[in-house]
Amino acid sequence: MFRSFCLGVLVAVLALATLGRDATTAGSRPAEEAPAPASTDARGLEQGLSSLPFLSHARTRSVCAENPTGARGQGGRAVPDKAQADPPASARAADELGQGWKVRPFLRVNKGQTATLMDVDGPGVIQHIWMAGPMKWSRAHVLRFYWDGEETPSIEVPAADFFAVGHGKFAPVHSLAVVTNPQDALNCYWPMPFRKHARVTFSNDSTTDDVTLLAYQITYAEAPIPADAGYFHAQFRRARTDRVNPYVILDGVRGHGRYVGTFLAWTQREKGWFGEGEVKFFLDGDEEFPTICGTGTEDYFCGSYGFATPFTGPYTGTTLPASDQGPPPNFWSLYRWHIMDPINFERDLRVTIQALGWYEGKPLYKKLSDDVASVAFWYQAEPHSPFPSLPSLADRGATVLPAPAN
Repeated sequence: MFRSFCLGVLVAVLALATLGRDATTAGSRPAEEAPAPASTDARGLEQGLSSLPFLSHARTRSVCAENPTGARGQGGRAVPDKAQADPPASARAADELGQGWKVRPFLRVNKGQTATLMDVDGPGVIQHIWMAGPMKWSRAHVLRFYWDGEETPSIEVPAADFFAVGHGKFAPVHSLAVVTNPQDALNCYWPMPFRKHARVTFSNDSTTDDVTLLAYQITYAEAPIPADAGYFHAQFRRARTDRVNPYVILDGVRGHGRYVGTFLAWTQREKGWFGEGEVKFFLDGDEEFPTICGTGTEDYFCGSYGFATPFTGPYTGTTLPASDQGPPPNFWSLYRWHIMDPINFERDLRVTIQALGWYEGKPLYKKLSDDVASVAFWYQAEPHSPFPSLPSLADRGATVLPAPAN
């Protein structure tokens, strides 16, 4: 009993020492004092349940239509303007209530326009993004993120695909990195550090449809960023696998980083199981053969013997009610987050997946002519290599037809 008591005292002392080391004089710092040096207060990057007891001098900020700059004390200051031309939906709802009563909760982004959602100085880290509004997300809606004044984006992805919603078909996602909730709410929790500046834009590339209501909130912490923290990147691609097989999820990455996630919007163009293809990671000079080679598509997404039912979990999911035996086209939305098993690379990275199924009635593999769109997610040190051009709106939103009968 005495030994148990001593052990308990020791644990308590160590816990108090840890708290005291990183959270001294909590609440004593002046409100607008600069963040503490990284060596003593870099807790903006520490997220999750176990980090919550540890107090921090990171400053929480949030940008939205009601506070576009995220500055302290600047939220909800808009004044009703009955003369406003082309207002967002519900813009006149607060005219009788006045300032402070939900005067500017939304943006309007007309066809062909780009809106700036975030434009703030660092250092800091984006912790959460929530978006809602169109009720019908499409690949005409494109997100771009620019870190530290770069001219080309580190993230360039159709908004819905960035949040693991493929084919313009909404389905709930309940994962650690991404959460989507009815009816069209998109959330992500990927930590996105920046040192000097962060700029986020939303483009409406449609030639016919305005986004009359775009709601968003981007929560971030102003805090020092450690020298070894990489920048978040995401890249969209789409191709037909009768033209490119294996399909290339990511290529041309140069530098030091870690791969953290894959989203596939896979369209079957013919009936039958489509998921025999291997996912391969070519690391640090690999040429013909990869260092990491999977054993099948459902294996990579942590399933087995096909995808009998939709599922959505912390790290993996297939979210749409699809059947490989149904009449084509069949639509699959598949995600795999490498949160617990990131793929580290020192110099370069290429990621591919084979489009491979079975011949009907034969024990032989068959190369498939499916349609695949993807988003690759990774962190790396800047600068990053140039991205391929984002597919045109016609190409990224093209309708998929069944393959011709053999």
